[in-house]
Amino acid sequence: MVKSIQIKIVMVFMILGIIIITSLGLTFIHKLNAINSQIMTTNMTTEAVQHLLTEQMHQIRQIIYVSLVIFTILIFLLGAFIAKVVIKPISRLIKSTEMIAKGEDIEIEHLSSSKNKTEIDELVEAFSIMNTGLKENLNEVTRQKKQIETILLHMTDGIVAFDMNGNVIHINLAAKKLLNITDETDFESIFEPFGVDINLEKIIYLDDWTSSEKKLNFENQAINLFFAPFKNENDRPAGVIVVVQDITEQEKLDNMRKEFVADVSHELKTPITSIMGYADTLLDNDVDEANQKRFLERISSEAKRMSKLVADLLILSKYDTAKIKIEKTEFDLGELVKYIFEGQTIEMQKKSLTGECYVTADVPPVYADKMGMERVIINVLSNAIKYTDEGGSITVYVGFVYNDAYIKIKDTGRGIPENDLAKIFERFYRVDKDRARETGGTGLGLAIAKEILDQNDSKIDIKSEVGKGTDVIIRIPTKIK
Repeated sequence: MVKSIQIKIVMVFMILGIIIITSLGLTFIHKLNAINSQIMTTNMTTEAVQHLLTEQMHQIRQIIYVSLVIFTILIFLLGAFIAKVVIKPISRLIKSTEMIAKGEDIEIEHLSSSKNKTEIDELVEAFSIMNTGLKENLNEVTRQKKQIETILLHMTDGIVAFDMNGNVIHINLAAKKLLNITDETDFESIFEPFGVDINLEKIIYLDDWTSSEKKLNFENQAINLFFAPFKNENDRPAGVIVVVQDITEQEKLDNMRKEFVADVSHELKTPITSIMGYADTLLDNDVDEANQKRFLERISSEAKRMSKLVADLLILSKYDTAKIKIEKTEFDLGELVKYIFEGQTIEMQKKSLTGECYVTADVPPVYADKMGMERVIINVLSNAIKYTDEGGSITVYVGFVYNDAYIKIKDTGRGIPENDLAKIFERFYRVDKDRARETGGTGLGLAIAKEILDQNDSKIDIKSEVGKGTDVIIRIPTKIK
């Protein structure tokens, strides 16, 4: 386009030059022919000839002056035309390109409405349209980039991207926390302290033949690393993205599951072994009637213990899988506690324990699962009786504070060591395993109680001191009419 404009300008100057030169040449030839004819037809003296030549030269000079004036005027007109058609649009084009380079908007309305647009005007308009499209694309790219950065910033999983040289090109906050990174270093300096064989070249070039996952264990944390090579637009390796996942809780749950299976197996193995031993003795030997009765009583006791264990496991399983429907109703907590306390008086009398139950008159009705609460209270009160030595005392209080009704069961028993208080709600955990087995405990009572209370938006707190007794406080939400 610019080249065609240059050719047009050169052609205009050439045509003007040819016209002027031809005009002057023809004028000179005409004058010379006129002078020659005049001299030939007339007998002129030398002085007359000189006078004629002088006069003709004067006319020629006038023609030259007039031609120069006309040429100058034409040059000015041509310059104005070039300035309007070429220089001004080019200046506008330069200004527009500078604005585009600075990211500013350029106006093209005056060009769109112009009827006589030049090729340079069209070029400026094309630049304007290109600038608008480019800005829209850049805005879209910026928006997508910010979205991705926001997502990566708030992800719980860590993300680290490395280039082919192992340099960090992106890392989010979660990755820094999980890998304890203070500075954005390179691939080796990040993973070398963990002592794990992780090679960047193998991950990039041997991805199909090597494992893309690694597990790290440090500072009571379990971290899983997933390596994924990424490629550029030419489908060539460009680097590696590492996804960092905190699997500490998953590891704990998995270990708890394994421990739970082991504990169940152990708890079932003991009574089964005892039952099989006594049964084999009865079958293989002549046993007197007294021993037969004693063996059968032991078999019955172990069978009941195993049945209770299986029943407790089924209850826990139902709570875990939400198969037990919680039916919350309003009921008088004081009456329920008194009823349960009276039912345990025989057990307390067997151990010569003294007991009192106090219920304040201003306890509003509670809103919870009555059967579940009954099970919790029986379990806690039974534990107080089991672990309180003869001659001790058990006191139960029922009251109301803020929006919760509470039950406080206080005993003067052995107490619980401070280190065991945080573990007593774990399944199969016993403070005194030998005595628990003697009394028929399964180690699941408090675990079931905690599940029931959680389902009823209730809480349980235990305070204890070895040799001085235990205080258990249960808080249950009330429904005030």
